[in-house]
Amino acid sequence: MLRNIVLGVVGAALVLTYLSIFIVDEREKALVLRFGRVVDVKEDPGLAFKVPFIDTVVRYDDRILSIDVGPIEVTPADDRRLVVDAFARYRIADVERFRQAVGDGGIGIADSRLDRILTAETREVLGTVSSKDILSTDRATLMLRIRNAAITEARALGLDVIDVRLKATDLPPQNLEATFERMRAEREREATDERARGNEAAQRVRAQADRTVVELVSEARREAEIVRGEADAERNAIFADAFGADPDFFEFYRSLTAYERSLQGTNSSMVLSPDSEFFEYLRSPTGAAPAVTQ
Repeated sequence: MLRNIVLGVVGAALVLTYLSIFIVDEREKALVLRFGRVVDVKEDPGLAFKVPFIDTVVRYDDRILSIDVGPIEVTPADDRRLVVDAFARYRIADVERFRQAVGDGGIGIADSRLDRILTAETREVLGTVSSKDILSTDRATLMLRIRNAAITEARALGLDVIDVRLKATDLPPQNLEATFERMRAEREREATDERARGNEAAQRVRAQADRTVVELVSEARREAEIVRGEADAERNAIFADAFGADPDFFEFYRSLTAYERSLQGTNSSMVLSPDSEFFEYLRSPTGAAPAVTQ
């Protein structure tokens, strides 16, 4: 009987010991609650103890968590409304304060409250700048301002906001089509201006080309007339020399040329007197011009 009692006591001690020990993982923090009140905070990994059947252990993630915020409709300083999507990264810095702030709701309640904080701070910060600053690629300063503004309020929840990022910044759907139409009209106006400038440049090129053609043709005609005049002068000089060297031969040559030019074609007809001077060389048996009688 004594042995059974000892075994029972040892067994009960082992059970109580087992129920009194819990393990804190390196990725989490733990709170020991006694009747709903925090009696101990376990932040270091390893074994920890509690009072069995009285104390309860609540565990919270100690890693960096993220939350998606948005879409948020903001009105910048230039009254051009935008829809912003953002996300934030945070961690539970003060687990005891976190428990007091969210109660049994845990991460879900914390995300909901942090979402409201980030939404309000995003609207406030982006409302002080122009839409060009928000849409520009260099907006790290704006995200830092949102983070710094949210840090103070998040500390009341036991949270430490590590980073805030703007994922997307777009126009509201009702303004998007109007913006596209305005951009299309602007591009069409620029295209019309470019075509007008192109046509103007083309007209200048054509006018310059036409003037160049006229100048070249005029110069070519002038040179041709000069060459033709020089050739005619040289030809006349040759004829004059030939006429002076043998007048009879020159007269004979001119008569043959006249015959050739007047009798061209298949249906040429001439009506002349038989004793016409036109045939004086044809009537001569020697081909010489008849002697002129006084």
